[in-house]
Amino acid sequence: MSDSIAGLGEDFVEAWPRIVRALAAYTGSLDDAQEYAAEAIARAVAQAGDDARPLGSLAAWCTTVGKRAWLDDRRRSAVERRNAPRLVEDATSPDPADEASAHPFIGDALDDRLALLFVACDPALTEQARVVLALRVVCGLDVARIAAHLGVQASAAAARLTRAKRALAEARGRFHVPEAPERRGRLPVVLAVVAGMFTVAHRDVLDPATPLDDLGRQALSIADSMVAEYPDDSEVRGLRAVVRLGLARRPGRLDENGAAVPLDEVDRSRWDARLIEAGLDDAAAAADRGDGRFALEAAIAGLHSSATSFATTDWTRVVAFYRALERVWGAPSVTVARLSAELHRALLAPPSGERTTRLRAVERELRVLGEGAAAYAAVDAQLALADLAWRTERRDEARQHYARLAEVVPTESVRRFCLARAGATG
Repeated sequence: MSDSIAGLGEDFVEAWPRIVRALAAYTGSLDDAQEYAAEAIARAVAQAGDDARPLGSLAAWCTTVGKRAWLDDRRRSAVERRNAPRLVEDATSPDPADEASAHPFIGDALDDRLALLFVACDPALTEQARVVLALRVVCGLDVARIAAHLGVQASAAAARLTRAKRALAEARGRFHVPEAPERRGRLPVVLAVVAGMFTVAHRDVLDPATPLDDLGRQALSIADSMVAEYPDDSEVRGLRAVVRLGLARRPGRLDENGAAVPLDEVDRSRWDARLIEAGLDDAAAAADRGDGRFALEAAIAGLHSSATSFATTDWTRVVAFYRALERVWGAPSVTVARLSAELHRALLAPPSGERTTRLRAVERELRVLGEGAAAYAAVDAQLALADLAWRTERRDEARQHYARLAEVVPTESVRRFCLARAGATG
């Protein structure tokens, strides 16, 4: 979808969740809402170069178009013909710009994206089904990127999406946004989904060309809305800290050839100082109030962001926070990150027998993860092994590592980095 709507830019990013939410409320179906929202956007794109441009708000215009398209399809349905008088009456109802009068929850203070996230993260669904549905319907990720994030085949992700929509319709019937107490119970899953969205952005889109591609900024906007809704929640503040600090460090991650730059070579003067300051404020607030997953991730991001150089990073504390994070959220990617931090700490230490022993132990653990962990964690482990070989002057071994990685890494900028290292001389 992103190629055809690139011309709408930020208008689409802002409008999509509003359109989906309004149409879901009108049709009673999240599945129908997504289908007719896509059709309306396609019509808006078709008119983008004509004189008959969409007037006023893109969201209101597309909601009107989607609503009328849905009504047209209902009229053509033999099953629905007996309801034609009611449908004709509905067709003359106020435009969706005034939908709040017909559906009060559309006009409430809850951000449209958050509303859809809380709908998608229904406890009637499995955890993976919630994640797939939210990433697709709310965050706009295509099935291929969702599959890559989850480490599954695209066909499996598509099947999960279909099952999730069916299960949600069967469990809840007509679309509705849960009330505040129920939303609080769903908050942990919503946090995980937004974190997943930012992880995809951080891995795959290092230099977004348009607002449609900038999932990182979209994740920050959603995190801002979450903080507005839950200002005193340590995990919400921690998540926003992670997003802010990650975005602040995005400048300088690519060289002039579009290749990823390794952490020890990044030009930190290009980092966004104001965003770092804001992120550190969030990290401090999270640390004061809790020690959950995102409070710990915020603490780690804060150490990386406040260090003046790679060498002056407090790697001992980074390792300690990762160990705490493993106890709270023991994902394979966390273990790989902790081992990478141990690698950096050991390599920066003076040569000694203890240093050599520690490097060998880290290497053994990384090899196990590189061969048997989930796909994304295995690639990270292989990258760490290649880095270890490179920095310990085993250049032939490192070049072989990087050549193999260039064939499997999903991110183009990282692939270019691997190719450069694989072809390096000396």
